[in-house]
Amino acid sequence: MRWSTRWKSAGLHAVPEVRAAPAAATVVGAVAARATCTELTNAKLPLLSRLLGAYPASLQDQVGELLAGEGEALAGVLLRKYPQVHRVRSDKALFDYVADLKARHLRSTPPLHKVLFDNKLHVLRHALGLHVSTARVQGNRLSTRREIRIASLFRQVPEDFLHMIVVHELAHLRESNHDKAFYQLCEHMEPRYHQLEFDLRTYLVYCEHSGKRLWIQDTPEKIAAKA
Repeated sequence: MRWSTRWKSAGLHAVPEVRAAPAAATVVGAVAARATCTELTNAKLPLLSRLLGAYPASLQDQVGELLAGEGEALAGVLLRKYPQVHRVRSDKALFDYVADLKARHLRSTPPLHKVLFDNKLHVLRHALGLHVSTARVQGNRLSTRREIRIASLFRQVPEDFLHMIVVHELAHLRESNHDKAFYQLCEHMEPRYHQLEFDLRTYLVYCEHSGKRLWIQDTPEKIAAKA
């Protein structure tokens, strides 16, 4: 999923046009009112513009206020709203998770050959996930292999965030462009799609601003390293 032109290509230039957007403003605004109000620094402006640039300035200002210090207030908002992390840890578990969602909503679309977490996808460089189609010649016919790759950062996040990313990549099996039909399909699979994307983008703002991640738990590799 690429961010740079998503909202413009969909014709969604402002949050009020997006279903569930008022909830996003309410959730953030309620805590922003209690946070210390500080002017956005020059360092924050490019970050907010890059990750939340398609949203109204009022929402960007509220997120900016929550970034005061190390962003503890923003972290608190996210942790209260999404207290639990998903349990999809392995590539096999991710494949099963995606296959189940595909079977429920997109049964007639072409099969997926591979689904995996990819540590080469850099989410702060605009990629949350990728759908890849590779054409290969086998004898006298052309076959296509389809893959979905999810950035490894999302191995440990709330299930709602993972669900939103998977919905986006699955929608590309039917709709290649980020147009009205594409977003209607995303909302069909996940009615809270736009709300979840806003919250996920807000989390990535926190990650880049603070240099920290939320919902991190010990993995088997970390436990072994500590032993």
